[in-house]
Amino acid sequence: MASNDSIAKETEVSASTDYTKIVQSQFFQELLRKKRNFIVPLSIFFMVFYFTLPILTSYSKVLNSIAFGAISWAWIFAFAQFIMTWTLCILYSRKAATFDQLVEKIVKEAKG
Repeated sequence: MASNDSIAKETEVSASTDYTKIVQSQFFQELLRKKRNFIVPLSIFFMVFYFTLPILTSYSKVLNSIAFGAISWAWIFAFAQFIMTWTLCILYSRKAATFDQLVEKIVKEAKG
């Protein structure tokens, strides 16, 4: 639990920070651009991949054919969604390290 003194210091620091200057800085704009260029395509891919299964199973018989044994393509596609989700989480976790480096530059620049 934070003491009253540390809360007061945090409030004082945040009150004296010029957020307009930070938002307009080159590093902050670079951070936004890199995050957007990474997150938007992956989000679109995720949404398309995710909604393809219910759409295909509801409106077509494409995934009803047997892949091997008693397993249909619908089950393989469903399992692939778990793999896709884990893969995207791992990719984002790794990419977040570069985002953190940019945030550190922004904080250093803001502190002067």
